[in-house]
Amino acid sequence: MSVSPNNSEPHEVPQPPLNLDVSMPELTRALLDYESVSGNERTIADAVYTALSFCPHLHLTRDGDAIIARTEFPPLPGAEGEGAKGERTRIILAGHLDTVPLPTVEGSLGTVPSTVREEDGNSVLYGRGATDMKGGVAVQLKLAAELTAQDTDYNLTYIFYDNEEVASELSGLARLIRNHGELITDADFGVLLEPTNGTIEGGCNGTMRFFVRTRGLAAHSGRAWRGENAIHALAPALAALASYEPKTIAVEGLEYREGLNAVQISGGVAGNVIPDAAAMHVNYRFAPDKTLDEAVAHVREVFAGYELDFVDLSPAARPGLDTPLAASLIEAVGEEPQPKYGWTDVARLSEIGIPAVNFGPGDALLAHTDNEHVSFSQLTRCHADLRAWLLSDRDED
Repeated sequence: MSVSPNNSEPHEVPQPPLNLDVSMPELTRALLDYESVSGNERTIADAVYTALSFCPHLHLTRDGDAIIARTEFPPLPGAEGEGAKGERTRIILAGHLDTVPLPTVEGSLGTVPSTVREEDGNSVLYGRGATDMKGGVAVQLKLAAELTAQDTDYNLTYIFYDNEEVASELSGLARLIRNHGELITDADFGVLLEPTNGTIEGGCNGTMRFFVRTRGLAAHSGRAWRGENAIHALAPALAALASYEPKTIAVEGLEYREGLNAVQISGGVAGNVIPDAAAMHVNYRFAPDKTLDEAVAHVREVFAGYELDFVDLSPAARPGLDTPLAASLIEAVGEEPQPKYGWTDVARLSEIGIPAVNFGPGDALLAHTDNEHVSFSQLTRCHADLRAWLLSDRDED
């Protein structure tokens, strides 16, 4: 095993370490019992790094609380003779270690430590991150420990990263691409193990957030005619949103639903002052038929004449289903692919030329809720589907 120098401070390894030989539900539950709200991933990153360090077929690189684990298997048998297969195709399996903050609702089930309940004859695991996305991380870890050069025809890059649930400039995946791009950009295909209910979801909508800002003139509300009300000036912008009809756009056979919505309005300083400034926070979710520049041009048209202050710009990703690797994964899963309506890091992989899809255990509708949960059966099935896809099908000698 090759281990690169650590780019962060010394790490205290938690005890007991993660055991990658246990069942999928047990491994997922062990991960859930690490509190890892964004910005506090150090302990779980230590545990993942330590567990992977015992796998002799993996080469590890760590950057802060993000980890890359790569196989460097030799060319396939017969690479120099007749019928040679040559260098192995490389596949990325990626997932984030962080979660949103813990539930605040008293009596909620999405807490640390995790809980198991029996529901309709099925065992169900509850805890913060059960769906988003420690179930997917458990699948990555299990496959990383299991698949050696004798098991698969592929080379594999496993990526575990921090700060996915917060502002994009903090993203651990973006940092890894900047600092260790040579360990990522050589991949031919990627799978992001975000929750998809065990169905492949192609690409993702893009997202942007911006403020529609208005300026006025402050005055005493008893002499309102001497001022200009900045909040009132937002009325045409609100009317534009109320009458806006979001589109559903087909991209490579998948239908992506768009959305343009006000999510917050602020303005005013006191109950007797005409406000001289106001802002409406807007979120636009756009289909992958548009570039980021085209999406920006569209909202400028909708809010023509207004000052727009953009605070988050994340491109969409096309479905990534038009490759032989995607076709073979679809066959292994046996389900019709669906679009991904939310934004995911497949967009980052797509930006650097790696076609990628979302596929992982758990219902995305449960993500960030106070009763996050995932069934044992979905955890084991997702692992089995990916394992079957990655296993070698070459003839035995």
